[in-house]
Amino acid sequence: MNHRFKAYEPYKGAIPERISGSIISMDTGATTAYAIDKLQDRGKFFVDPGEEVYMGQVIGEHSRGNDLAVNVLKGKKLTNMRASGTDDNVKIVPKIQFSLEEALEYIQKDEYVEVTPKSIRMRKIILEETERNRMSKKEEKV
Repeated sequence: MNHRFKAYEPYKGAIPERISGSIISMDTGATTAYAIDKLQDRGKFFVDPGEEVYMGQVIGEHSRGNDLAVNVLKGKKLTNMRASGTDDNVKIVPKIQFSLEEALEYIQKDEYVEVTPKSIRMRKIILEETERNRMSKKEEKV
């Protein structure tokens, strides 16, 4: 592990936090190019098509300030009938790759960084969406 350190300086105020929310997987399985393509206008993604994800995993950065649970596993509906010109070519922006240090700096207070020999992933502390919503309502009351 390493860290970038330049020098000590006088106090300059509070450290700014990330203002955008997270895009969270609502199911477990392999992502599809079709789903990622349809959701790209919602934010930036940290996963590629065909990558295994699980419920509660942070798979992207939402363009707004709130968290968004999405289904990145759904595929295109296939039928026997073919209409000319309706098949769009899928254009997916390359995923954002984080180092361990960047992931630790990126997460919010309700997220963890998960480190395995093959990958560095971010996830919510509470994996189930209904449980996360219930806990956030409890925190608002207190």
